[in-house]
Formats: sequence, C-alpha cells, structure tokens
Amino acid sequence: MASGSKTVIIAALTGNLLIAVTKFVAAAFTGSAAMMAEGIHSTVDTGNQGLLLYGMKRAKRPPDTKFPFGYGKEIYFWSFMVAVLIFAVGSGISIYEGVNRLLHPHPVESPLINYIVLGLAMLFEGAAWFVAAKEFNRVKGKWGVFEAVRRGKDPGAFLVLFEDSAAMLGLVVAFAALLAGQLTGIEIFDGIASICIGIILAITAVWLAIETKGLLIGEAANQHVVRDIRDVVSTHDAVARVNEVLTMHVGPNFILVNISVRFAGGLTGEQIQTEIERMDRDIKARCENVKRIFIEAERSADRPSPGDDKRANDSGEPDDAKPAQ
Repeated sequence: MASGSKTVIIAALTGNLLIAVTKFVAAAFTGSAAMMAEGIHSTVDTGNQGLLLYGMKRAKRPPDTKFPFGYGKEIYFWSFMVAVLIFAVGSGISIYEGVNRLLHPHPVESPLINYIVLGLAMLFEGAAWFVAAKEFNRVKGKWGVFEAVRRGKDPGAFLVLFEDSAAMLGLVVAFAALLAGQLTGIEIFDGIASICIGIILAITAVWLAIETKGLLIGEAANQHVVRDIRDVVSTHDAVARVNEVLTMHVGPNFILVNISVRFAGGLTGEQIQTEIERMDRDIKARCENVKRIFIEAERSADRPSPGDDKRANDSGEPDDAKPAQ
C-alpha cells in the first residue's frame, strides 16, 4: 500500500510541476486571472506532494526512546498540513485574484494560448488522476468512495486523488470562463472563474482536514479488525471472557492494541503468560497491521470480586459483542 501511494504521489508531483510552469507562462502572456489561479493551484499541489513524500520518509524512522511506537503519525501530520496549505494558499490567493479582477476587469489577451495550455493541463492532470484513481480503487476494495475515505488509514491513498479531482474541476471552470468571456465580451467571467476555483479548493481542503484530523489525534482500527482480534482471543480455551479491545493507528500500517482478558480459573502465572504469548502470535498472524499488543489479565473467573460484572458492563463494548461466560 505504501509503495502504491508513493507511486501515485510521484506521478502527481511530476504532472503538477509541468502544468504549473505552462499555466504561469500562459498567464504572463494573456493576463488571465483564472489562468493565474490555476497556476497557483498547480504550484500548491506540487508543494503538497513534496510534503507527502517528506512525511512518508519521516514516518519510516524506527522507534526510539522519545517515540517508542515509531514516527508513523508523521504522515498524518503532513497530510493535515497539506489540507491547511490548500485552504490558506491555494484557495486564499485564488479568491483574492478573482476579487481583484472583478474590481479591475480587463480583457484576456491571446486566448488561444490559454486554450492550448488548458488542453495540455487536462492531459497531464488526467494522466495523474488516472494513476491515483487506479490505486484508490485497488485499496478501497468493496467499499464505496466516501466509505473508503472515511475508513481509510493511509491519507496518501485518497488525498492525491481528491487533489487531482479538484484540479480537473478547476480546469473545466477555467475553460468555461475563458470561452464565455470570448463569446460575450464580458470581462468579469475571468474573475468569477478564479473565485470559483478558490471555492473548490476551500471545500476540498476542509474535507481533507476533517478526514485526516481523526488519524492525527489517534483513530481506532476499523471495526472488522477489532472483531477479528476479539474472535482470535475468544477461541483460546484459557479465556473466560474478552472485555475491552482498544486499538489505535500509530501509522497507516501500524496498529497498537490493548486487550482486557478474564482468564479461566485454575491457571498458574506461567500458563497465563504462555497463553498471552500465543494470543500475540495468533493476532499478528490474522491482522497483518497489528504490530504491538498489550494484554491485561483480569481476575480469574473462579475468583470474582465485587463489582466485576459492573466493570464488564461499563467497559465501553456493547453487551452483544461479548462472548457469554
């Protein structure tokens, strides 16, 4: 998954860099605010992909005493920064350019240049979008698009796709405004297009920020992973009851797990330790992204203490999710 995301990001970075150069050249020759906004958009996207690659590299650093679970969340931080940059720089400057052009309109010169550049941009952007969409479809599996984004733990798998989708929509808006201005002679279409592009970027940025925020602050693993962990532990004869199964993504491919287990009565400390080691191996074999597991052994079933039932019911797990004793 990480390799696929990296390929998508490199493809998008290369395409956006080429597009940004051509758009700025066209804006310089024609004086189009919409084309300038598109150039800014592509420049921001290029920088964003650079930040994602930087975040992926930083996330690979091994654990140390300061960060005992590694640096996997770096990719979440830099993905959030990408969303902030899209909103603050891309959207802000595009809207500013549009408002400025509405207040001081002037005709777009040499529109043919803009048409050529927009056509090339659609070609480059379309190729990058195709690569991103192909990888996203591979990762999302049977889920729908919105569900895959909500459940996804690797922002690189969907962030680039939505950036490229916003870019394609922005190109359509710029093309429509250029054509409308040329056919009607109304100069404000150029400024309106720039504002629309800014709004598209703002909506994209807010959505991406919402999706990456949960990962940044510590989002749980998907429910099917939690169910698999619970099922694995429940199959052990030494387990009388599985209480809490707490998970957190420390990175796209790193899940931290904490399990509260009530063991059957009559087990020695050594036997419990052996069972815990078996559970650790079985869970990691079933769930490949589970890297660290902590198992808390509760009081044995034949020695209940007052309040045991209450603690079980208050554990935060629905009663129907717990195996019967």
